[in-house]
Amino acid sequence: MAKSTSKTAKPKYKRILLKLSGEAFQNKATGDSLNPDILVSIARQIKKVKDLGVEVAIVTGGGNIFRGLPGEGCGIDRTTGDHMGMLATVINSLALQSTLERHGVHTRVMSALNMPAVAEPFIRRRAMRHLEKGRVVIIGAGTGNPYFTTDSAAALRASEINANVLLKATKVDGIYSEDPVKNPAAKKYKKITYQQALQDRLKIMDAAAFSLCYENQIPILVFNFFKPDEIMRAVLGKAVGTLVTDD
Repeated sequence: MAKSTSKTAKPKYKRILLKLSGEAFQNKATGDSLNPDILVSIARQIKKVKDLGVEVAIVTGGGNIFRGLPGEGCGIDRTTGDHMGMLATVINSLALQSTLERHGVHTRVMSALNMPAVAEPFIRRRAMRHLEKGRVVIIGAGTGNPYFTTDSAAALRASEINANVLLKATKVDGIYSEDPVKNPAAKKYKKITYQQALQDRLKIMDAAAFSLCYENQIPILVFNFFKPDEIMRAVLGKAVGTLVTDD
């Protein structure tokens, strides 16, 4: 009898930081900001990776609920709007925690903003201890500071916890020279350097996130999270998405 993949596969990475945008939780077709079926799908994919023995930290976005910058159009100043966006990321973190726990995955939600009733404060050594104990650490509230994106928060947390890779989950299958929706002839990169990503101003992540990963030599893998088992293939080191490295 063939053994299951989870028992035979050897992951390329021991500890990962998965960046999930707020849009990953959203079903635009129905208008749901938090779609239960999508949450279950995300939880199942994370559980499969966790069952390989991989240590998993997750940084959540909040754009499905609120974005700080567009809030200025509603008369909300940027700093207040960014803090509202941070609260939205915590909502997503709690929703993901609840779903993961229902699937038998032990978790901890940690927040850059102090809200002890619902989340632990983000403390680097505590986060690493949770990972070592086999818990999935879900990190909300970005960096805790306005004007910084959750991509920057992902790069920061990946650096702090000594992640082997930053997995940037998107709805496209990698980094392109241009928006592939607007230009079907756009070139897809299989591999690219941090310097080229910065020089060409590729907008899959902001410059601060690219720079932080470059300084700390953390590879970034940009892939389509919504392809079946794509995160598993990414963790196993298969050729998926676009890899951003220094060489």
